[in-house]
Amino acid sequence: MEKSIAYKRKSQISFDNQADSYDSTYYGQHAQRLYDRVIETMNKYEYKNVLDVGCGTGYVLAEIIKQKPVETAGIDLSEKMLDIAKRRIGNEADLRNGDSEHLPWNSDMFDIVICTDSFHHYPNTRAVLNEMRRVLSPTGKLVIADPWIPSPLRQFTNLFLPFSKDGDVKIYSKTEMKRMFINCNLQAVSWEKVGKNAFVTVAEKKIGVGNGDC
Repeated sequence: MEKSIAYKRKSQISFDNQADSYDSTYYGQHAQRLYDRVIETMNKYEYKNVLDVGCGTGYVLAEIIKQKPVETAGIDLSEKMLDIAKRRIGNEADLRNGDSEHLPWNSDMFDIVICTDSFHHYPNTRAVLNEMRRVLSPTGKLVIADPWIPSPLRQFTNLFLPFSKDGDVKIYSKTEMKRMFINCNLQAVSWEKVGKNAFVTVAEKKIGVGNGDC
């Protein structure tokens, strides 16, 4: 528990410090390169609302709003990142400060849940995926885009990530993502690389399985 709190605290401090310049930094630009693919992936499906977990400065939500008249919501651990998002989006999205392990929305609520360049910061991925699954509508889709590194460099990188001051936890392989989905009663739909150092994957609820903890 203490280790999990430490990771979250490091992430919160790091993103609070980056907030004012995040969109122009390497990290912000890496996330921006994923946004088009995330939106392209979302648009393969019908949806009336979307939740962005780890919404940061609200960049991708703003792009979604420009393209489609849908209800939008977002959550982020960093209050300062959310301040940027609120200035960017105004009242067009339900933006909340909070923890991805405890999403403050009702079950079966969102047609799409997205998570861009944030999943590798989560120390308890089971809790996060369980919450994402809970708030997904029965036919909803979960879209996760995150960094990717080939083996064995990924394993080497993961040895040092716990010492990162930014709260990074782990870079995941395709197999690891699929296994986590299965363990949390989610069905993998697709996985594809984005460029040389990222991936986007889609999952959905397994038919006939309730909202119990994974």
